[in-house]
Amino acid sequence: MTEILIIIVVGLLGITFWQMSKILKLSQSGKKDDNGVATDADNKTQGKLMLWFAVLFYAFMIYNFWDYSKFYLPEAASKHGVDYDRLMMLSILIIVIVQIVTQFLLHYFSFKYKGKKGKRALFFADNDKLEAVWTIIPVIVLAALIIYGLFTWSDIMNFDEDEDAMVVELYAYQFGWKARYAGSDNTLGKANVRFIKGINTLGLDESDPYAADDKITTELHLPVNKRVIFKFRSQDILHSAYFPFFRAQMNVVPGMITQFSFVPTITSDEMRNSKYMVDKVKEINEIRAENSEELVAKGEMPLDPYEFDYYVLCNKICGISHYNMQMKIIVEEEEDFQAWLAQQQEFGESIKQ
Repeated sequence: MTEILIIIVVGLLGITFWQMSKILKLSQSGKKDDNGVATDADNKTQGKLMLWFAVLFYAFMIYNFWDYSKFYLPEAASKHGVDYDRLMMLSILIIVIVQIVTQFLLHYFSFKYKGKKGKRALFFADNDKLEAVWTIIPVIVLAALIIYGLFTWSDIMNFDEDEDAMVVELYAYQFGWKARYAGSDNTLGKANVRFIKGINTLGLDESDPYAADDKITTELHLPVNKRVIFKFRSQDILHSAYFPFFRAQMNVVPGMITQFSFVPTITSDEMRNSKYMVDKVKEINEIRAENSEELVAKGEMPLDPYEFDYYVLCNKICGISHYNMQMKIIVEEEEDFQAWLAQQQEFGESIKQ
């Protein structure tokens, strides 16, 4: 709210100064040539202003890169995330270089070739060399970037469904997630929303033998350094499974199964104890402590201290409680994962109760 008020105030000040400049111009009417044609002095002033604008523009850009760097995510927690980040940084680097060069030339040429009495601009009907340069170079750069991106995307998406990979289904509904693990057969049982009834909230086919040993959970546990193949289903509308720390996202579409795969490489404890996350959690808890003091003064409950965890989020605006559609992810060692999974109840046992 404060930022909006500041913007409004700055806008009103700008309007005020503009109106004052009009009044000043009217008061000076008749004291100078007012035929509406720019003079050499006007052109010189405008040229200098363009240079100053360029300086301020670059200063503002550098400041934003520095100030907003605190919102960057830490290193990717998945195997493919390294390639994903490398592609993104390469794209940003190319964009920044092109932006710096073109904006500098725009403002510098506005100053260097400013209007001057008796000086006429040289007119070119066309220039084949210039046309070739500013056409071929962007084509080569963009083609290289697109090809590199396609290879990276292919490496991420074209995975082998080998025997070592673990199959997990993520089931989306308004407004939550559930995970379904394949049993010892490593095969998920058939499911359809038409089978939803009573405790069978995921619509598993009770007649399918592969479904009997499936395990349904409200937390997503993943073994570190092991490929996980996700199968996504939606009960109602379009959702999107978003794993920001793993650099992964996949739409969850009603009536069809989408899939994605990645290999987690950093456990929850390792990420929680990293320098980046320790500093981030400390900063968040300092803010929460300040807000808690205000809440306590009003007679309300203070905020609980924040502790980092991975989460899968919904990245579609899917309804009134979309903001709360999240599920905790725990990445752990294989032994810990197997011990947790062994404690989960099988679907066949739950329907018998």
